[in-house]
Amino acid sequence: MPRGRYSLHDPHDRAPLGEEHFRCAPGSSGWRYVSEVTDPSGRTVQTWDLAIDDLGRPLRLEARAGGWQVRGAAMDGVTWVRTDPAGEQAQPGNAAAHAFTGPSPAFLVATARLLALCREKPGARVRLVALTAPVLAPRTLDQAWTLLGTETHDTDSGPLHVDTYRVDDQETGERQTVHLAGDVVLAAPGIELEELESPPSVLRTAE
Repeated sequence: MPRGRYSLHDPHDRAPLGEEHFRCAPGSSGWRYVSEVTDPSGRTVQTWDLAIDDLGRPLRLEARAGGWQVRGAAMDGVTWVRTDPAGEQAQPGNAAAHAFTGPSPAFLVATARLLALCREKPGARVRLVALTAPVLAPRTLDQAWTLLGTETHDTDSGPLHVDTYRVDDQETGERQTVHLAGDVVLAAPGIELEELESPPSVLRTAE
């Protein structure tokens, strides 16, 4: 069960934004990721709990930030309920999208799992519902993912396969490069892996 810490920073000026302490593991029905995000002062500002099935579809999402809460899952596209800090207004939403995304590294792993890119299918487009900071406001976006290549590195615990992806925002044209090893993000814009207590898990391929 990988457990570790990401450092988060502004991808433009590298100003520190805090840290994300996480644990994740594959299970009988897919993969789960749980994390707590702290700001530079150490105060908890976000929590994420994401479970996906073997095909990368969100079975359950629970996110908290700025007093707001979002619960969602894949249902008629993706469906969610967003609750205000007072707990008095629950705003339901639905979009013809494939999954959720957001600032947590968990969503990079989940989207890569969903697309299942390989040498025979190196690229795909995907529609996602992004939960944007600081109050988990949902918006729909389209991304194009391209698998640029896979490198294998020898480690004390065996070969480590690192996949490199290019991710293009279809609306803004913004491009980013993401490096994944199993269910751990090694590096991405604004994200650096600082600590990892055990090797990444290789997510099982659904039959």
